Amino acid sequence: MNTILQHDLNDLENILEKTKQQGIDFLNNLETIPTSNKNTIDPSGTLNEFGLGSIETLKEFNERLAPLMVSSPGPRYLGFVTGGSTPASIVGDWLASVYDQNTQAIKAQGGASALIEFETINFLLQLLELPDTFSGGFVTGATMSNFTCLGVARQWFGKQLGKDFAKEGISESIPILTATPHSSSIKCLSMLGIGSQNYTAIKTIEGNREAIDLSDLEENIKKLNGRPFILISSAGTVNTADFDDFEAIAALRKKHNFWWHIDAAFGGFAAVSDKFKHLVEGWEGADSITIDCHKWLNVPYESAFYLLKKEHLSLQIETFQNSNAPYLGNPLENFNYLNVLPENSRRLRALPAWFALRAYGKDGFKDIVENSTALALHFANALIETESFELLAPIRLNNVCFTLKGNYNQEKVNEFLTILNDRGKVFMTPTFYQNRKGIRASFVNWRTTEEDIKIIIEEMKTSILDLEI
Repeated sequence: MNTILQHDLNDLENILEKTKQQGIDFLNNLETIPTSNKNTIDPSGTLNEFGLGSIETLKEFNERLAPLMVSSPGPRYLGFVTGGSTPASIVGDWLASVYDQNTQAIKAQGGASALIEFETINFLLQLLELPDTFSGGFVTGATMSNFTCLGVARQWFGKQLGKDFAKEGISESIPILTATPHSSSIKCLSMLGIGSQNYTAIKTIEGNREAIDLSDLEENIKKLNGRPFILISSAGTVNTADFDDFEAIAALRKKHNFWWHIDAAFGGFAAVSDKFKHLVEGWEGADSITIDCHKWLNVPYESAFYLLKKEHLSLQIETFQNSNAPYLGNPLENFNYLNVLPENSRRLRALPAWFALRAYGKDGFKDIVENSTALALHFANALIETESFELLAPIRLNNVCFTLKGNYNQEKVNEFLTILNDRGKVFMTPTFYQNRKGIRASFVNWRTTEEDIKIIIEEMKTSILDLEI
């Protein structure tokens, strides 16, 4: 064995103890660590010949790279709909690395960690009050979840025309209908060979809404003259957390032949609260659903899962199976995740979610969702009281979409946000809504409190003073 590796093996407990303590120090100081910084490094360094060993490498990391890390798991990081990691989910994430499983088969001499993933999906279905007619698995994020679901939808569409797109390639244009798709869905259309511009934009409901206008949807369906299509709908649009009418869409399934996909990356968690579960009523009728765990479930990146109706398993296998690996056996008889997902190599990504679900239960996540939504409303009211900002949309759930007050300040929105973020106490992201520049604050982090709202508002007031209006 290499001498430095042997030394690290002999010193393993000390190495992990130092690493653990560094992690604890970071997490205990999230409120004082900047939410953004301008530190940089020269990435063109030279790889050393013999290696430094873990302890010396950790020292170098602390000197050169740790200063780049921002408090994205912290209570005032409101950008990108980013959750923070709960204690239980960190336990699961660390142990996933320690046990280092290749999570594939449910019956295997080499390990059956996929059964943990099965159990986690079962718990998630219970949390979201969805039926066990869905099967699911873990992927890196909403993009890969949407990709998985829409890949199977693509195969379904081909079968409606008597074709096997997975084997033969796409030979027909695929009608895609959607109103306010997330950028990840459009990216998936590109990756799937459908084309990022090859979709029909359905009108949205009038009155500051992002949800599908059902009358326009029906008009566009009529234009297809009975041709099958794929519908991409939303459970929580990224700007205003708007929801399509799932009960109405479910009713359309009785009259028309289409694959129904729901992007519920964060909005799906509305189902855990009695106050908001009405927003997803009817979603159990969908063919596929995308949900992120590194948002409102508050587990570390990367964590999302797909849900697909079990009746589509054969289509899923046709889309993703390793057809040139006969030693893996019959994919219908011997379930293996590599036959139903894009990735062949998979870590035990379900374990952080498993820990979080077991540790905090339904009530814990109901509290997180309801606290986040209450804080979003509180923040929106505080914004209005400053008289320097105006809301671009009503508060429907956990996202606050706003801008500087007055159209004459539109050109200063990005400058204001840069000033605010550079101060390092809060982080938000820019957006563009109804032809106006705006800012979006997403409340999903389990640590955020009303005290954080006070700090954020004060930071915004100071940033306004720094901005020459």
